[in-house]
Amino acid sequence: MTSLGAAALAVGFLTTLYAIGSAIYGAVRRERRWVDSSRLAVYGFMGLMVICFLVLEIAFLRNDFAFQTVAEHSSTTTPVFYKMTAMWSSQEGSLLLWAFVLSIGSSAVLYLTRNSQRQVAPWATAVLMGLAAFFCGLMLFSVSPFVRLDPVPVEGAGLTPLLRNPYMAMHPPMIYSGYVLFSIPFAFAIGALITRRLDTTWIRSTRRFALVAWIFLGIGLLLGARWSYEELGWGGYWGWDPVENAALMPWLLGTAFLHGIQVQERRGMLKIWNTGLVTATFVFCLIGTFLVRSGVLQSIHAFGASTVGGPLLVLIGITSLGSTLLIWSRRKDLQPERRISSPLSREAIFLINNLLLVGLTAVIFWGTFFPLISEAVTGVSSSLAAPWFADYVAPLGVLLVLFTGIGPLFAWGQLSGSAALRVLAWPVALAVLTVISLLIFTDVSSSPWALFLFGFAAFTFVALAQEFGRAAITRRALTGESLPVALGSAMARNRRRYGGYTAHFGIVVLLIAVTASSSFQTKEDLRLVPGQSGKVDDYTLSYEKLVVDPNNERIAFNARLAVSKDGERIGTLTPARQYYPTQDPSAGPIGRYFEGEATSEVGLRTSGTGDLWTAFQPDLAPIEEDVEAGNKALADAGPVAQGIAIVAIADAYAADPPAATFRVIWDPLVIWVWIGGIFVVGGALFAVWPTSSSRQRAEVAKAAKAAREASGSGANPGGRS
Repeated sequence: MTSLGAAALAVGFLTTLYAIGSAIYGAVRRERRWVDSSRLAVYGFMGLMVICFLVLEIAFLRNDFAFQTVAEHSSTTTPVFYKMTAMWSSQEGSLLLWAFVLSIGSSAVLYLTRNSQRQVAPWATAVLMGLAAFFCGLMLFSVSPFVRLDPVPVEGAGLTPLLRNPYMAMHPPMIYSGYVLFSIPFAFAIGALITRRLDTTWIRSTRRFALVAWIFLGIGLLLGARWSYEELGWGGYWGWDPVENAALMPWLLGTAFLHGIQVQERRGMLKIWNTGLVTATFVFCLIGTFLVRSGVLQSIHAFGASTVGGPLLVLIGITSLGSTLLIWSRRKDLQPERRISSPLSREAIFLINNLLLVGLTAVIFWGTFFPLISEAVTGVSSSLAAPWFADYVAPLGVLLVLFTGIGPLFAWGQLSGSAALRVLAWPVALAVLTVISLLIFTDVSSSPWALFLFGFAAFTFVALAQEFGRAAITRRALTGESLPVALGSAMARNRRRYGGYTAHFGIVVLLIAVTASSSFQTKEDLRLVPGQSGKVDDYTLSYEKLVVDPNNERIAFNARLAVSKDGERIGTLTPARQYYPTQDPSAGPIGRYFEGEATSEVGLRTSGTGDLWTAFQPDLAPIEEDVEAGNKALADAGPVAQGIAIVAIADAYAADPPAATFRVIWDPLVIWVWIGGIFVVGGALFAVWPTSSSRQRAEVAKAAKAAREASGSGANPGGRS
């Protein structure tokens, strides 16, 4: 099996080289048959990557420890679901995932543009296959997923315990799919620059791929945040970790790009800006891959130092410098067709939004790479903590909420002052009323940025409600439908617009939840023995008992907490701490079960107003003597005797447990982070889904193009186009 995978990878690498050469030759010589051949080569490359992917997945499922990757990242005791997802926990497996997704995305876009983009597509093919050749080359010459072990071990090392979580299992493929699919609009932008075909055709051909990439990246960010919230045991969902930031930055730039191309399509503006944005977005996707794989910055997500960091850095440099020079050389062709004539226009608001998004990216970039910057300047590496990010991100985020609401209210072109006052009246009135109510009835004044955000959020909600209401009323006046039916019909007829509004609504809900949960969180550390109670906010938590559950895979310490409010029991929380055996022989046959990697399983009570969150840290000091004695007495004993000793130690500990530490957090409105994220993803999916009318228009256009080509086919006997 290793030979099959290695052979498919080698042939795939050669196929990418052929696709690059034939695409460029066909584009330069205008030989359509060579361009078609390159496209077919891309399809072939996809087939070869599917073979590689399946070979490695089957090896994981079959516990084929002849594969070094399988031996290092799985075991016979790993659950089947995590065997299926363990591939991308490895460096070589994640590189294969990159190439696999790239092959699918490249094949899809070239199939959809096979009868269009005839000048741009060959150059885009060369860019995409150049990226494919790079990642295949890394796997062939540096970190192959098909290295064979001899002798074959009887057992694998197992999957890292922190990754045994359904959110984390799906987080990497979502993030990587977002990274990879952003290469498609980037490649077509490069093709458009090379051929000087700088109208909006390349945008229309790749818009949906950009939006799908943005959706995948957004889902990945949400899954990663939820994993952090439930698994790491520190009580948060976002810690401004370098790898977290690395995924957020291209998402922000991609958001700016998706808004900027609307201005270009409608008004012929922002051409240089948009080509720069799509380039920057993809470069930051490469930076995200680099940070995970290079280990240059400390992160819980990073894989440590590796041999692929250098080549990735070279690719980032070539992509950045080459794209910048190409854009500069085409600056005259990228001049706007018209200028922004008024600040009271939708294009002006979109530009402000773009500047805020780019500003956020710049702040996050500076904070993320400050350790490297400080070390280069002073010789000492210093990092910036979460409060620094909050101080600079908060004002930009608050302004972004405001302009998210203003954008839908203003028309393209120019809006008179009186018309602007008329459309702003209700949103401003409700925003002011919200701020006054919060000042009177809550203590939100202790956090000025939170007060501003809540006021601007009210403004945006009213603005969006006006837009949805206006659409429903207009539709009902034309058709006589009921308001709900009229609203649904209006949304279905303009999916991009109302899907975008739904995503905006979700973003604002998410930011409200982030602000509330970070600004008004209550956190306490309680040290309790069974029978004792502690109070956090309005809740009383009583430590009832401890259950210790040892098995072959891990030892779990499970605490049971009764939760009461106003003297009435309202639920039970069961936080746990799980210890997985270490492979370090110095820990001893008994101690290795108590000194291995540990994970937290939080106890969580969720409601619409907030989460009661608990994590648990047992004190294992009282069993150290028993563990040491067991290590000496059972060093040469079999696994059965050792297992009996471990169970005996666990039972004795559970019968008389010492005081344990409980971290208890009341997180207001935090559930709305995930609900807001669902609205964002749902709105984007609604926007990307083609309407029946758009499909019909596409079919008509395709038929008309085929007819034109058929009528002129006799004028090109040499096969040139």
